[in-house]
Amino acid sequence: MRRGLGGLILFVLLCMGCSFFVAQEPVAPVEKPVVVWQPSHQNHRSGDVVNEAMVCNAIVEAALSIPTDLFEEHKVWSYNVEGLHHAQQGSNTMIAHTTAVVDGKISGYAYELQKSNAYRPKVFISVHNNAATKQNACWGFIHGGDAYEEENRKLAEALTRAVCEVTGMEFAGVKLDSWPQRNDYRCKTTGKRAFYSIDENVNTAPYRVLLEIGDQRVSRDILMDPEMQKRMGIAIKKAFIAYFPNLK
Repeated sequence: MRRGLGGLILFVLLCMGCSFFVAQEPVAPVEKPVVVWQPSHQNHRSGDVVNEAMVCNAIVEAALSIPTDLFEEHKVWSYNVEGLHHAQQGSNTMIAHTTAVVDGKISGYAYELQKSNAYRPKVFISVHNNAATKQNACWGFIHGGDAYEEENRKLAEALTRAVCEVTGMEFAGVKLDSWPQRNDYRCKTTGKRAFYSIDENVNTAPYRVLLEIGDQRVSRDILMDPEMQKRMGIAIKKAFIAYFPNLK
């Protein structure tokens, strides 16, 4: 009887050991969603106009300074990258500044989108400053005609309003990227004028928004203030973290 009981105890212990061994098997880490930030690389500084690249990069760096465990983050920026054309200037709406290859060189915008797509992002947030609007305002832009248009509209509004709250800028609404009706880059799906960097045919992130923060002349004092740059970046990041659970 004792021998049988001992055998039973040994069998139970062996089973427990097997279970313990199985429980300790390494588990593959769960990949976090990726968020890519794209500060403007445009530098059209002259007279009282700000260096847009420096301002927008400062805003993005402030956003990146706020830690979160919800997602992984990266910045794509062509400013000062050699071997590109239009790496410090150019329009997001011109073929010559985006898709064109010049002397074997790709554009600053194309470089940034290649880098972004390599991260396989869920969200892409582009930060720019407007010009010649005569408005101290903040605009949100989204790409028209793709499956995530309405979701992107809600996200863009949340981020734009966050900027307005800390700066006192006017909320100028969320526009489709065809709204400006300028230059010649077009979405091949809709045939409408578009912003290259948030076109779903170029950018693989499902959520893509572009913020035009202030006017380079009218909003100059706000844009050039390091403390305001920090406040704007932090406000955008906090608004995005609050909105993040709404993303599918």
